[in-house]
Amino acid sequence: MTDTLTILGLESSCDDTAAAVVRHRPGETAEILASVVAGQTALHAPFGGVVPEIAARAHAEKIDHCVEEALDKAGLTLAQIDAVAVTAGPGLIGGVLSGVMCAKGIAAGAGLPLIGVNHLAGHALTPRLTDNLAFPYLMLLVSGGHCQFLIVSGPGAFKRLGGTIDDAPGEAFDKTAKLLGLPQPGGPTVEAEAALGNPKRIAFPRPLLDRPGCDMSFSGLKTALLRARDGLIAENGGLKRVDRADLCASFQEAVADVLAEKSRRALLQYLQGGPAHPAFAVAGGVAANRRIRTALEGVTADLGVRFLAPPLALCTDNAAMIAWAGIERMRAGLTDALDLAARPRWPLDQASPAMLGSGKKGAKA
Repeated sequence: MTDTLTILGLESSCDDTAAAVVRHRPGETAEILASVVAGQTALHAPFGGVVPEIAARAHAEKIDHCVEEALDKAGLTLAQIDAVAVTAGPGLIGGVLSGVMCAKGIAAGAGLPLIGVNHLAGHALTPRLTDNLAFPYLMLLVSGGHCQFLIVSGPGAFKRLGGTIDDAPGEAFDKTAKLLGLPQPGGPTVEAEAALGNPKRIAFPRPLLDRPGCDMSFSGLKTALLRARDGLIAENGGLKRVDRADLCASFQEAVADVLAEKSRRALLQYLQGGPAHPAFAVAGGVAANRRIRTALEGVTADLGVRFLAPPLALCTDNAAMIAWAGIERMRAGLTDALDLAARPRWPLDQASPAMLGSGKKGAKA
């Protein structure tokens, strides 16, 4: 398929309802004609985290409005859209269902092809949306629910080199914020507090650095932070502002060190394949953290590898990445029927053993 494609994308896997329109002409950089994101932070703030039932209801209420707004901003009607792409998993199943059912209705009503997209593939393919990055490249997908190294060789070709065996970094940031009384989402608030602190004051562990390979663990970090916090409270009769800042800075430094060293190991494996244009990309919400980006840039500079990170708006959940993944899949002849299923679990590399276990619904990651 060589013609220009204009695709409507829908995303509703967690707590952001999003719709976008992306156009691509072969040989050119894709154009984001519209990108609309309706966040739910205020809805979940009283509960200290995302409540799946509240998220699902908000998606159902907002998604059609987001689609209308995206089409209006793009100056297009459904008659000018070539296909509908939607996140079909993984994610909170109520939210994923809201998006899938809306996309099915649009596809059936407008007579458009339907494309189910893996949410993680949306993140992993974002460097091709923004920079026309050539395959194969190494991707660090680092977010609230996921953390893994992937060699990306095609729209549906992903080889996992390693990942977290427990908590994802974003989850650890959120739990850290909760333990320290900081508002959610935890990533930005912990980073802001860390900017005021001393990253060398508290000697947090660097999990799994004493073992070979690219697997990571972040669960023990939050336990270490809890113990350090309790020790400071007992010593000082409360948690001082300077102590909280130092806890955040030391925690963030530990995460950055782990990600940097594991990235170095993953890059060495990737480079053994002799890629013509070696590149390392990072995506996902945690990719917005400036300290972590700086650490990763240092590793790629040492190894002479190009480093790419999407703009902030494309690091967090958005529908432009889903529309782009839909374009990639459509050009490869990969579309879906109206029986497309919503999936709470959907690993990108289905050839590798599950890292986080599995159950009746399949492997988690």
